[in-house]
Amino acid sequence: MHEDEFQPLADRPILSAVALDGNEPIAAARHAARRFMTEVQAVHGLPVSERAMGMVELVVSELVTNAYKYAPGPCLLDLEVVDGAVEISVWDSDPTLPAACPADPGRVGQHGLEITMAVCRSFEVRREPVGKRVKAAIVLADDPGGNPVGRLI
Repeated sequence: MHEDEFQPLADRPILSAVALDGNEPIAAARHAARRFMTEVQAVHGLPVSERAMGMVELVVSELVTNAYKYAPGPCLLDLEVVDGAVEISVWDSDPTLPAACPADPGRVGQHGLEITMAVCRSFEVRREPVGKRVKAAIVLADDPGGNPVGRLI
């Protein structure tokens, strides 16, 4: 093995991939998200605010709930830290793209997509050769000046 084949830990991608299938995929997804965010902070030393922790769990829960509700079979959850944010990606087997429901003050429920779009830095949906992928990004830092919460300066 050559010396240049080793990549310092700090330069390696911070990511997690989970296949979800079975009786409790939503709870498993939330647990995987919390574990990932805890490792981002504890192992990689990146500050993660409680807001970011909660928002990642919320968005993961909403996206996996939709995949479980509307698509047959398993779904895949990918989490990755990119440019100060956690990118959440959920793949499922249904090619139908989700759409937010029109505003209706009498509607109970079915607000998950609207909530997700409101709390994320970015949101995209695309068809894949099989199924679709929904991606959203949540910023790790709370300080609008660019200083991550919890970091000593």
